[in-house]
Amino acid sequence: MDAVTLILFILGFVLLIGGAELLVRGASKLALAVGISPLVVGLTVVAYGTSAPELAVTIGAATSGQSDLALGNVIGSNISNILLVLGLAAILGSPLIVNQQLVRLEIPLMIGVSMLVLLMGLDGKIGRIDGLILALGAISYTVFVVRKSRMESRAIKKQYDEAIDGQAAKAKNVKDFLLQLGMIAVGLALLVLGADWLINGTVVIAEILGVSKLVIGLTVVAVGTSLPEIATSIIASIRNQRDIAVGNAVGSNIFNILLVLGVTAMVAPLGVAVSSAALKFDIPVMITVAAAALPIFFTDYRIDRWEGYLFMFFYAAYTAYLFLNATHHDYLDEFIHAMIYFIIPLTILTLVVLTVKAFLNKNNGKIPVVDTQN
Repeated sequence: MDAVTLILFILGFVLLIGGAELLVRGASKLALAVGISPLVVGLTVVAYGTSAPELAVTIGAATSGQSDLALGNVIGSNISNILLVLGLAAILGSPLIVNQQLVRLEIPLMIGVSMLVLLMGLDGKIGRIDGLILALGAISYTVFVVRKSRMESRAIKKQYDEAIDGQAAKAKNVKDFLLQLGMIAVGLALLVLGADWLINGTVVIAEILGVSKLVIGLTVVAVGTSLPEIATSIIASIRNQRDIAVGNAVGSNIFNILLVLGVTAMVAPLGVAVSSAALKFDIPVMITVAAAALPIFFTDYRIDRWEGYLFMFFYAAYTAYLFLNATHHDYLDEFIHAMIYFIIPLTILTLVVLTVKAFLNKNNGKIPVVDTQN
């Protein structure tokens, strides 16, 4: 790796932080300007923007005949958005408050579209018709959540307004509105540029180490293209813009499948090939991670720091498995046995206990109160 690549690799981190700060500031104020909630801005405007690197990388990989890298990028990004992005945001920022709309609509939708990828890929590829269905789903979902938000009562809108730095007033003129759009545009540009520089450096390192393209797509490129989500969610969490922090990660997962994979399947000459390895392991892991998020989000409508550490642990375990498997390491069998017979059952038991406890509290009238102020 030459000196220029190393310098750009380091500068990429700086651009990511600066871009995330501008994006969160602009997006939170845009919510007030157009009369929709910060959650919907996170699920749509911010999620679309931070999914731009995934879209560019996936289309480029698919059109150049690297379907493993294209599909691996989408799957790996969705796994990292839940385990890595939300995990880091919960650990480094304040505990994340989860809006009830996410539990009732977006999380089930994320699980559903993840399962849809598996069904569409059973014939060995996601073709153009499949891509068209997914892309239309992205448009329909966007229209639905925006219209739903604009129909909210004034009381709910007031709560959202008060959650944003105590600002209860909307933008007063066109100049303010354009300034907010400009902040979002500049923030997104810095995020994409920073992510691109980081990806170039990390891919070079991975290739030097002899890692396969599928593993590179599932880890290095997936994390690289998820850097905008990571930076945005962490900054949003630190600034108490929690709806944007969580909505960004969940919304990005939905759009990665519906929009990124959908558009890629439409423009790629032969669609997106789905390998047997992806069908047997990687896609089921993506579905499992999406499904596992539901009981954690449901227990008390927040992601505490210990849950953030749990997310991070499982992401580290997933990454470790990929590299142990790729290198045929001697400890692979022991690692698998430890995960299957100890770690995973213990985690499932913990989630079951927490879910039952939350259910009993709800039946007893002890419904958790979502505090958007702290």
